[in-house]
Amino acid sequence: MRDADCAAFLQWCLPRLGLRWAGFRRVRGTVCKRIARRIRALGLADLEAYRARLEADDDEWQRLDALCRIPISRFWRDRRVFDSLAHDVLPALAAAARDRGDRSLSIWSAGCASGEEPYSLRLAWRVDAEAAFPSLGITIVATDVDETLLARARAGLYRRGSLRDLPPRLVGLAFEVSDGLYRVREWLRRDVTFLRQDIRRDLPDGPFDLILCRNLVFTYFDGVLQTELLDRVCRRLRPGGALVIGVHEFLPASGSPLARWGVSGPIYRFLPS
Repeated sequence: MRDADCAAFLQWCLPRLGLRWAGFRRVRGTVCKRIARRIRALGLADLEAYRARLEADDDEWQRLDALCRIPISRFWRDRRVFDSLAHDVLPALAAAARDRGDRSLSIWSAGCASGEEPYSLRLAWRVDAEAAFPSLGITIVATDVDETLLARARAGLYRRGSLRDLPPRLVGLAFEVSDGLYRVREWLRRDVTFLRQDIRRDLPDGPFDLILCRNLVFTYFDGVLQTELLDRVCRRLRPGGALVIGVHEFLPASGSPLARWGVSGPIYRFLPS
């Protein structure tokens, strides 16, 4: 399959899935390899035959949608973001929760893939806020559409490469090592719940003090869906809560009541009127 042919095919099919070509331009090689394998599995000749299959079979669009998922996840991915969460954002949210008389801080990790992000959030809570707010607990809901990835997340077993962004001082705190694999310690798993949900159709109830929605909605989804989901996500945020997006993402110009947390960066505070 030629790159130009696959690129043209993606520009045809992605809008029908509510996805945008710009988000897939750099990762199209991965998607094109998956599509090529699917074409071979179906016994089809080429992309044109696969396009005809899509036109005749609505169920095949669901298979194609699954082929377009890009799960890239590491512990402490984008270190500055997690350093800010550990040392600034989580303690500030915890203080507000304590002042309200709440017993726990509620967090949602959307598009959690194989679990590195929600476990990193629990670890970030341990760094500063947990000792400073001993009467306050934490609950983390982590959602993803892919059950295979969720099974890996629940197992909590990782290779060294998944930890390459994690500060070395935190590795021993968070993991037990066996046969070259890193298993998440029990205390870190205790407050994390994994749910299968497609954010386009289902969202956990909330309200949440903190939501991470990184490198998913505002990278791969089209503008209409971005605006719709931003509104729905904000409805799950507690006033004064925080939303974190990817470091290379931009929020749609929808007039949402979000203000940057700090001078710059991908962390926003929810300030409804």
